[in-house]
Amino acid sequence: MTELILRNVKVVDPGGPHHDSEADLLLRDGAVARIGSRLPKGDAREIRMPGLHVSPGWVDLRAHFRDPGEEWKQGISNGLDAAAAGGFTAVCVLPTTKPVADGRAGIDYLLRRAEGHAVRLLPLGTLTKGGEGKQLAELHDMRMAGAAAFTDDQRPLRNARLMALALQYTAGLPGTPPALMVFPNDPDLGTGVMHEGAMSARLGLRGIPAEAEAIQLARDIALLEYAGGHLHAATVSTAGAVELVRAAKARKLKLTASVAAAHLLLDDGCLRGFESCYKVLPPLRDSGHIEALRQGVKDGTIDAIVSDHRPEDREHKVVELGAAAFGIIGLETAFATANTALKGSTSLRRIIERFANGPRAVLGLPAVHIAEGAAAELTLFDPEADWTCTEDDLPSRSHNTPFIGQRFTGRPVGIAARGQLRLAPAFAAVAG
Repeated sequence: MTELILRNVKVVDPGGPHHDSEADLLLRDGAVARIGSRLPKGDAREIRMPGLHVSPGWVDLRAHFRDPGEEWKQGISNGLDAAAAGGFTAVCVLPTTKPVADGRAGIDYLLRRAEGHAVRLLPLGTLTKGGEGKQLAELHDMRMAGAAAFTDDQRPLRNARLMALALQYTAGLPGTPPALMVFPNDPDLGTGVMHEGAMSARLGLRGIPAEAEAIQLARDIALLEYAGGHLHAATVSTAGAVELVRAAKARKLKLTASVAAAHLLLDDGCLRGFESCYKVLPPLRDSGHIEALRQGVKDGTIDAIVSDHRPEDREHKVVELGAAAFGIIGLETAFATANTALKGSTSLRRIIERFANGPRAVLGLPAVHIAEGAAAELTLFDPEADWTCTEDDLPSRSHNTPFIGQRFTGRPVGIAARGQLRLAPAFAAVAG
């Protein structure tokens, strides 16, 4: 992509100089060269679509690419293609692979495999060696190698002293303290297959109570208050967790939080048919919790909406519910899911904040805006598109999702980043 004109687009860039304006954008050599009206086309490639919007590039904080170890489920290149189709210009990749990324070599491997792609890969390192929760990993080395943050993914860190030590240690690393991304789920309480409530009782399934999330998160917040550092509560799913985050932020603690897009739209009633495509962790909750999550997104208690992308093959997913692996893919559908869930109650500006600069703030990265001379790191989308998801819309190698056949409002069109244009499959023929 040498020159590209985005013709008559609506700019959604909260805090930026062109927010809420309609303009033509001329992109040249990976930068925004001009912003104006009726820019001459010259030799530039052109995109013109009714309803086309543009925002700073979206960042996903939580995706699993299964590489190394289970590349047949996804892989780095295929995962980045899925991210581009979902409108993401950068994606944090979880370290719980086989072997785990718990040292400099694991971080270097991920960065090398992602070289040259339009989507920037932001590797996460494990918090503990092997992700086993027994000894801190080589955090300094991984940070120097390019680790964006640290997490043991969904593995519990039972040792409170080790968590406090991790917070203290990372607070002293050079630069902005990296986030410790914890998954709040008490390992002794959170052993069911779905949300504990009226629906689990009706179906006769072991439930995961909301208290499992609140108890673990309350402990970690207390340790944060004691030790300092930056704690990130990943994929909160309950009203209690939202209130804990809200109260901690009121006390000026360095606490951030994210929610998986699917948890804003789907409830535990989806499991009536015992379909494993709805089995996720944390589990889908009931309407009261969903409303609290939506309010948390609206008022800023929740900083980021994430895909929580977890590809699985049929052998691990298309089985009896109790034996099925947790997780769904979400990169391609995260925005459509969140926009459909929040439309009418939350402004488009707020939604885009949770996809764009909210995640950057979690990672300690500067906000980006659309301005002449700035790097072109842009997401193209249509917030009003009425469409139904099909398998053709999913570049991901694995298709473990409940959203095939789902009708959505709003969809990503593609990205312009790193001097490249990547369009979602449905829009591959749009550029002229």
